[in-house]
Amino acid sequence: MSGPEDTPPAAGGGPAEDAPPDEFEQIARLYRPLTRGAPEALDLLDDAAVIPQRPGYDLVVTKDAVVEGVHFPRGEGPDLIARKLLRVNLSDLAAKGAEPWGYFLSISWPRGTGWSARQAFARGLAEDGEAFGLSLLGGDTTSTDGPLSASATLLGWVPAGRMVRRGGARPGDLLMASGPIGDGWLGLKAALGEIADREGLLAARYRLPTPRIDLRAALLAHASAAADVSDGLIADAGHIARASGVGLRIDLDRVPLSKPARAWLADQPDRARALAQLASGGDDYQVVCTAPPAAAGALGLPVIGEVVAEPGVLVLADGRAVAVGAGGWRHG
Repeated sequence: MSGPEDTPPAAGGGPAEDAPPDEFEQIARLYRPLTRGAPEALDLLDDAAVIPQRPGYDLVVTKDAVVEGVHFPRGEGPDLIARKLLRVNLSDLAAKGAEPWGYFLSISWPRGTGWSARQAFARGLAEDGEAFGLSLLGGDTTSTDGPLSASATLLGWVPAGRMVRRGGARPGDLLMASGPIGDGWLGLKAALGEIADREGLLAARYRLPTPRIDLRAALLAHASAAADVSDGLIADAGHIARASGVGLRIDLDRVPLSKPARAWLADQPDRARALAQLASGGDDYQVVCTAPPAAAGALGLPVIGEVVAEPGVLVLADGRAVAVGAGGWRHG
């Protein structure tokens, strides 16, 4: 890791005793242990890492960022921010059928951020790095006058030529979702205090999603196309349709919902519109995928629609077409 951070005095940003050490000491104490001894990281003493070839495999690379006030609430625990950063990227690798391997980190700390917050962030990285087999290979730290922002570039391995792309769906394939949809959107509303969340399940799923790494082998074996559900189920399914040059028919009545989401839905006056909101909200980090009927059974996932030849995405609820706009987030 490299790059001057220009850490200012702690005045105005926390007590002096919590002032962080200089950048190189931070790298040694916080980030070098996160390499987990990976020789490619060169102990974070260089300006680059060396990525070896792995015969018979392709290297899959993905990158996502999180920004305070956009992807997580202001005042969120640094350990949770770190873990969510890794998990949203792991979700992309999961949809590609890739085995997680390593990552590069870039973080911009608001000026005056204390040492304890930085230590907590590193603890979060360590916890999920160990859980998902990820080693830190390098990166950069800086200071900013803006909000906390961090990005990670994740690397994973997939058997050569077998990465599950968005562009493999064919007419006649079935469309499936790997798990409950809408919890991310409802979880944000719960975290902001806009809806009740008695057991805290919805907010927890928004703050700390579970990437579907467990589906990696099944997707490689059976899926014709896949995407992770980050922008919204309808939008991400639409990405598959566009990349494949096909159309989709999505039946929202068949979309899997959690118990809290079903309870919320039961209180809504317009069920079809509410279903569309759940399927457009994003931040679920499930996988939406397609497979021929003979292979869909082996995947064992809920079927929510089908692939058709005519371009476009038709969304149905309560037996009628539903207008959904973009169907999810579009980032500027």
